[in-house]
Amino acid sequence: MMICRFLSCLGLVLVLLFVGMPAAKAQTLIRDTEIEDDIRGWLTPVFDAAGMSPDQVNIILVQDSKINAFVAGGANIFIYTGLLQKTENPGEVVGVVAHELGHITGGHLIRGREKMEEASYESILGMIVGAGAAIASGDGGAMATIGAGASSMAQRKFLSYSRTFESSADQAAMKYMEAAAVNPSGLESFLKKLEGEELRPTSQQSEYVQTHPLTRNRIDSIDARVQTSAYKTKTYPPEWIAQHKMMLAKLNGFITPEQVAWIYDDRDHSREAITARAIAAYRMNQIPTALKLADQLVALEPSNPYFYELKGQMLMDFGRVKESLSPYQKAISLKPDASLIRISLAHAQIETAGQNPTTLKAAIQNLTLAQKDEPRSPRLHRLMATAYGRMGDEPRAKLHLAEEALLQGKTDYAKSQAEQAKAGLPAGSSDRIRAEDILNFINTKKP
Repeated sequence: MMICRFLSCLGLVLVLLFVGMPAAKAQTLIRDTEIEDDIRGWLTPVFDAAGMSPDQVNIILVQDSKINAFVAGGANIFIYTGLLQKTENPGEVVGVVAHELGHITGGHLIRGREKMEEASYESILGMIVGAGAAIASGDGGAMATIGAGASSMAQRKFLSYSRTFESSADQAAMKYMEAAAVNPSGLESFLKKLEGEELRPTSQQSEYVQTHPLTRNRIDSIDARVQTSAYKTKTYPPEWIAQHKMMLAKLNGFITPEQVAWIYDDRDHSREAITARAIAAYRMNQIPTALKLADQLVALEPSNPYFYELKGQMLMDFGRVKESLSPYQKAISLKPDASLIRISLAHAQIETAGQNPTTLKAAIQNLTLAQKDEPRSPRLHRLMATAYGRMGDEPRAKLHLAEEALLQGKTDYAKSQAEQAKAGLPAGSSDRIRAEDILNFINTKKP
């Protein structure tokens, strides 16, 4: 695994997207099964109240110290880690996401939706950067090429919502939380933390305030709804509190490993403190310490799949790929539906397989199972292409290269690979039909 492509810890998988010219600033996504599942678990009753299935809404984490969240490319809610780290309880996360859900159900999505819905999450971020630059330059055709010069001001303008939309999303959020029997005060307490920013110069305001106009009337309106709520004093479930603490521990260890010793006292032997120390040691390449702490976590909770995943990720990234197979397999045995862990297991299998068809087929099977939940993963298709290529199945390798390129918006390359795949695949086979679908999609989308 190459650091410039993928970097991961405890399921925290960074995908670096360089938009436009080589000098462009990287957009970074964090994928973490545990955090995503926990947030989705907190929000499930809210999604139900909004008439949406939890599977319809994607929660995507963006590694950025700024405070922001936005909706793009369909029912995709992007949340900056800076925002999550500012929350004090799960209710504040629920309130923010419920607000963004209000933008989805209210039809307030940002421009470029059709194109973004066919892209990977990384490419969606790239399009936003490019679109912001196009707005700044006044050149609508600049979206695909000017990303490197996009200003943060232009990006904020592209993502910004009107005050009317904000009020509408607030009311929808309060309605959904009330119907879900969830304490709605989290949205209010979070916005109150940002209240004073509207008086600051624009350069000193958080992106959330700049993209979500915050007024005293908004907070007063939310407060009025909180005061009449039947659930305003309802406490959050203890498991939510524990999950929120673990989320912060993982983000602290991953993003600011050098600060972990200050955040968690030496006398703190809680699972989240040990987790933060383990990830911090991993991030700082302290191999013996990292592995020792990972083993300590496994011993503490031998049925926790995420602790086995942690050890697998560490061994993988420390170059001990063969040793990573066992903890990855244990993690999957404990959580069979964890598609991100299956992708990592498949990666380790491919790296250790050589030309062994049995191991390569096992990797392909894991990737196939993962694809249902991760249809927008370029990494998955790159691994599929690698596995098929090593087995000498060039047509299917090219099919997955076409899939990867399509997700990344590289339509010319996708078309070339799909044409070659089609020529070598059996007529009427599902893979041949998929190659034809890719070609038809590209041809119908071209101007």
